[in-house]
Amino acid sequence: MASSTTGLTDDAFRRRLDRVYLLFAAGLVVFMATLMVMERSGVGRNLLGLTTLLTTVVLYAAIGLRCRTSEAAEYYVAGRRVPALYNGMATAADWMSAASFIGLAGTLYLGGYNGLAFVIGWTGGYCLVALLLAPYLRKFGEYTIPDFLGARYGGGLPRLVALAATVLVSFVYVVAQIYGVGLITARFTGFGFEIGIFVGLGGVLVCSFLGGMRAVTWTQVAQCIIIVIAYLVPVVWLSLKVTGNPVPQLAFGQVLQELTAREREIVADPREQQVIEIYRRRADEAIAKLADVPGAMVADREAAERRVQELMADPAPLVEVQAARRALASLPRNDEEARRRYVQDAAVADARAQPLGGMAPHTQPFAGSPRGDPADRSNDVDSRRNFLALVFCLMLGTAALPHILTRYYTTPTVRDARRSVAWTLLFICAIYLSAPALAALVKHEVFNSLVGTPFDRLPAWIGGWAKVEPSLLQVSDVNADGILQLGELHIGADIVVLAAPEIAGLPFVVSALVAAGGLAAALSTADGLLLTISNALSHDLYYRMIAPGRTSSRRVAVSKVLLLVVALAAAYVASMKIADILFLVSAAFSLAAATFFPPLVLGIFWKRANRWGCLAGMLAGLAVTGYYMATTQVWLRGLFGVVRPVADSTWFGIAPIAAGVFGVPAAFVAMVLVSWLTPPPAPETASFVDHLRDPRGAIR
Repeated sequence: MASSTTGLTDDAFRRRLDRVYLLFAAGLVVFMATLMVMERSGVGRNLLGLTTLLTTVVLYAAIGLRCRTSEAAEYYVAGRRVPALYNGMATAADWMSAASFIGLAGTLYLGGYNGLAFVIGWTGGYCLVALLLAPYLRKFGEYTIPDFLGARYGGGLPRLVALAATVLVSFVYVVAQIYGVGLITARFTGFGFEIGIFVGLGGVLVCSFLGGMRAVTWTQVAQCIIIVIAYLVPVVWLSLKVTGNPVPQLAFGQVLQELTAREREIVADPREQQVIEIYRRRADEAIAKLADVPGAMVADREAAERRVQELMADPAPLVEVQAARRALASLPRNDEEARRRYVQDAAVADARAQPLGGMAPHTQPFAGSPRGDPADRSNDVDSRRNFLALVFCLMLGTAALPHILTRYYTTPTVRDARRSVAWTLLFICAIYLSAPALAALVKHEVFNSLVGTPFDRLPAWIGGWAKVEPSLLQVSDVNADGILQLGELHIGADIVVLAAPEIAGLPFVVSALVAAGGLAAALSTADGLLLTISNALSHDLYYRMIAPGRTSSRRVAVSKVLLLVVALAAAYVASMKIADILFLVSAAFSLAAATFFPPLVLGIFWKRANRWGCLAGMLAGLAVTGYYMATTQVWLRGLFGVVRPVADSTWFGIAPIAAGVFGVPAAFVAMVLVSWLTPPPAPETASFVDHLRDPRGAIR
């Protein structure tokens, strides 16, 4: 598509795109059919998985090479010639991150009804984008969000603060995507997790490094096709297998009824209750160790050494001896480390010492009950409050994410910007309306086909996923009866979708297709985020503030270098496995909502908003949100050395994932008060706002 932006009329360009992507979709179907024939012929799973992932990555690289450019308008905004349909597809792929593709159904699997907050918040946010932001940003017609805030509020400070916030929000988000890339690559290619991260990163860089927004846009359209097909095929297949109905949304009610009945059976099972009692004892033992940490350390070491000696004297199988030795080597080495270990052991055991392995009943709306005892009523209120707070943060965060908003600079007209939002919603809804059904169908399979299986007959996929990352899938015969109970199985949210075809016993080609879809989701969002960071640094910092006279080719070259540096830094952080995908993404939403939403909306709809109000609002929103996360989220608490109990740190019981519910009001209040207390903006600022809001005005 190197010539796609020159020499063609808009209609001819659109017809050419239609032909190219219809052929691509047909080629994908033929490719997957070929792989299915290869699987039936006895080709190994690792080879199938590697072939699928590498083929898609090579395809993305080919598009990146074909669309390479050094022109600023092409690199930053794809020449502003992306038709509404294709911008909608590219935005959907940019939006359909690893959290949406990998984490959403997993969250619904573990949390049931409460997971719907993500569906409501993420889709509802696009209504705000269409109504409040997309057309006005397109009419502004520059390159970045800091560009808009710098032009609207004047001076370098708003641009600089917006630049810093853009880098922070996008970096947090991109770490989650690269983590997802490593997870998928490691499972379906046989590479180690860390190696998988850097292998997948190569696919990201080839697209965004060479062609910027131009290459990323046309790659994301192809990725959107893969994402939608990869998500819908397994859920339709699974729905047909479980219910005989190929429409999972219509089969959802039947599955929920069967699931609820099975949950009652599991809760009443004496063996499940036995597992719960064992975990309760473990929690009590861990808490007791905290009373005498040094003594507990000595006792643990003696017990571990004795276990190794007994196994060697028996003699036991080598694998058991090696496991005992690893347990001995992993014991805490000092009091502080031991204290953290015992606190963590107590928390994990307490969570597992609950019915259904700690999962809420799938159809239970909120924790607790409004008609229960005081503790139940308190839990119910906290649960409802957190549900609404999360929806609030996700909606406003969606409407303020820089890498999404910059996509509306790429359309030819303001009208196309609005229409592309509608197309984006269509493709997103195809996924989000299927995610609840997929979660319920996978849980139905686990409860009915996996629970109750003898340990010596467990399917091979359990061992395969446990090798990728033990924390994502854990199985242990807690009550030593040789039968798997639900309480003895832990499945992390991040592998539910990726493992769904294997859980359901579908052909491995479907698993490879899902992996390709997950990789496409992670790569597409990573491309957009890395480009957003590097473009903001090169355009807003280097060109606007440091070297305004530089040529466009020089700016593009600087952007490419910065993109490489940021990508390597994000890969390094992702390799540390600091948090789950969904928390990282949700943190980015809260930070974006609190930092960008107030100055963007007030900048368009309130002429009195001025430079100092913008600065106060952005800094207040960022500070309040960041402080709340740092004092309530487990990993961040450890990083910043927060020692007081979590219950004493939370405000109104709000979870750290919804920290933006405090940051957004703080930003609005600070912005309004400071704007009123300081001189009004210059008259040309009012003219700028009038131009944005005038439906008859020309695009800049």
